[in-house]
Amino acid sequence: MNQEQPWQHTTVLLHEAVDALVTAPDGIYVDGTYGRGGHSRLILSKLAPQGRLIAIDRDPDAVAHASSGATRVDDPRFRIEHAPFSELAAVLDRLGIERVNGVLLDIGVSSPQIDNPARGFSFRHDGPLDMRMDTTRGESAADFLARATQREIAEVIRDYGEERFAVSIAKALVARREAGQPVRTTRELAELVARAVRTREAGQDPATRTFQALRILVNAELEELEQALESALERLSPQGRLAVIAFHSLEDRIVKNFIARHSRAEIDRRAPFAPPPPLRLRALARVKPGEAEVAANPRARSAILRVAERTSVGYGAGTGEGFAA
Repeated sequence: MNQEQPWQHTTVLLHEAVDALVTAPDGIYVDGTYGRGGHSRLILSKLAPQGRLIAIDRDPDAVAHASSGATRVDDPRFRIEHAPFSELAAVLDRLGIERVNGVLLDIGVSSPQIDNPARGFSFRHDGPLDMRMDTTRGESAADFLARATQREIAEVIRDYGEERFAVSIAKALVARREAGQPVRTTRELAELVARAVRTREAGQDPATRTFQALRILVNAELEELEQALESALERLSPQGRLAVIAFHSLEDRIVKNFIARHSRAEIDRRAPFAPPPPLRLRALARVKPGEAEVAANPRARSAILRVAERTSVGYGAGTGEGFAA
């Protein structure tokens, strides 16, 4: 791992997310996706001396970036943990923290991950077909394609990539594998997909949806997000904020439905006269990047920030004052 790597990252919706998140300067906050620390550093700038920030990231490179060298965050109010954000509750338990005042999740892949060919996230650079955010564990995209059935591959590309040519791509992948030449690099995959996909939207590479699908699968991104949202809701103090930035429709749909489910009074049709369940969240905002941000950083184009606030309903005991060393 090399935290001095040249790949740069521009934080998306930086001020919008942090301004919505931090409402109690002396509180405890969680940045569930540290990345290269853009959100974390701005959060720290808004905290009082007694405030605390726990950053989490499943990528060892991100943890190294925050922990050592010239990029180290040297602030006693800050702590970085190597973990997926689905383990938010376990991280807080280890630190002796019961409740927090805000949780931020920036779900997009960071630019250093995309731009580093060795990580295998992008079809624009040739490299090993890895795609794991946590390179210390799990199955790479190449390993999945080397063992999965044609049906399994097609289902992944169709469901996670919303790719209408999923079957054609899966057939081509399996045929190549059976010929003794399994796909092992990003260039090989991109070229195969380009031959299998007959038409594509203007301005979009034919491999875009397939790469997205494999990345989501390898990192269990949708399941991780669902678990993280549930944990965040359970650990937020009353009036604590949940801020989530999503970059594609599958993620944003999960966030939107989660907030809606906990912020709307829905009548149980089996017991229409019973009182509706208590509301645990209050939806506050849906924010998209402005024209200036998109012009400066085209990768921000698809981002959507959703913000919700924890109500006092169903709130249990616990002060959240612990911050173990």
